[in-house]
Amino acid sequence: MSEINKLKILNDPIYGFISITNPLVYDLIQHPYFQRLRRISQMGLSYLVYPGAHHTRFHHALGCMHIMQKTIQVLKFKGVEISEEEENALCIAILLHDIGHGPFSHAMEHSIVENISHENISILFMDSLNKTFDGRLSLAIQIFKGNYHRKFMLQLISSQLDMDRMDYLKRDSFYSGVAEGNINSERLIQMFNVKDDMLVIEEKGIYSVEKFLVARRLMYWQAYLHKTSVAAELVLTRILKRAKELTHNNKILPASEPLQFFLKNKIEADDFNDEVLKTFSYLDDFDIISAIKSWQFNDDFVLSELSKMIINRDLPKIRMQAEKVSKEEVSALRRNIIQKQGITEKEAEYFVFRGKIKNQAYNKQGEPIHILKKDRTIEDVVDASDQLNLKALSKEVTKYYLCFPKVLLEKAAI
Repeated sequence: MSEINKLKILNDPIYGFISITNPLVYDLIQHPYFQRLRRISQMGLSYLVYPGAHHTRFHHALGCMHIMQKTIQVLKFKGVEISEEEENALCIAILLHDIGHGPFSHAMEHSIVENISHENISILFMDSLNKTFDGRLSLAIQIFKGNYHRKFMLQLISSQLDMDRMDYLKRDSFYSGVAEGNINSERLIQMFNVKDDMLVIEEKGIYSVEKFLVARRLMYWQAYLHKTSVAAELVLTRILKRAKELTHNNKILPASEPLQFFLKNKIEADDFNDEVLKTFSYLDDFDIISAIKSWQFNDDFVLSELSKMIINRDLPKIRMQAEKVSKEEVSALRRNIIQKQGITEKEAEYFVFRGKIKNQAYNKQGEPIHILKKDRTIEDVVDASDQLNLKALSKEVTKYYLCFPKVLLEKAAI
């Protein structure tokens, strides 16, 4: 294919037309490692709550690249020197920032693979692609890892106001229909600047930053940490955990070859050689859903019942509260289900469990969002804002949950 044919325009429902202006970016998008993101949902099982939330990580990655292009244009217009090589590296780094996500990512990180985050797997994919493309991703990887001398470039990719967050808030808000999450990304992009190698927002953009932080908080409570979404993800984690347990006890479960591999083997960070990475790249949402569809008919009560909960959207009851759930309450509910279903104590733990979730829209202890004031001084957005609610948004809020099957509602006064 001639180079000119690799310059493409894609139509996106959020931003309109997205341009692929670099042949290398085109080749990366065409690579099977990136194409798999078409088959990985951006919001996991949130479509069980918001029926429209079926968009993918492929959508999100392209959106991030688009707003990175726009931000670079703005910064260059304001006199920030960014070379063509740096520009390409920034676009590649943000395009590939989520390439390490597995199917239903956060559930996968705690069950199929162990002690390795999707960020680390992203780096492994980038390193592999760098070999394929003769070292042309080296600068992108350097920036992504935070090893490049121009620190503001990492802030564009990973910070409290980065391209990733700006796209997922706007995109997830659009597809879920949760209007409170919508942000004015155009305005935020126009307000970006760089001072002393730091990414800053010009003072007149402070209200857009406030809206961004409020939107982030509301999207977490209304979408990402919606109690039904939380319950669904917890059930999925337990399905995969049970499948792995049964496989280790020599029970053969119907599943695709890549999924069989991860069920049979304990895969941690040190185990990720080229072959394991390639096997991981064959996994997507379809492997998991297809397996769960089969497992709902399995003769193992735990695996079968949990699988039916996802397939039929008959999820457990989840109760959120401000105080920690007592061990006594959990034990009482477990005794109840043991008696009702004739299962063991260990099996009951799959159906009745407790835990906690946290939400913090802005981390005052982390790297701050810098506001560039008119007198050219820099201030943390919380200190620069006249809105008291930003101080509240920087406090971590913890909620405790209790999950149990609806069948227990008949006997448990809850």
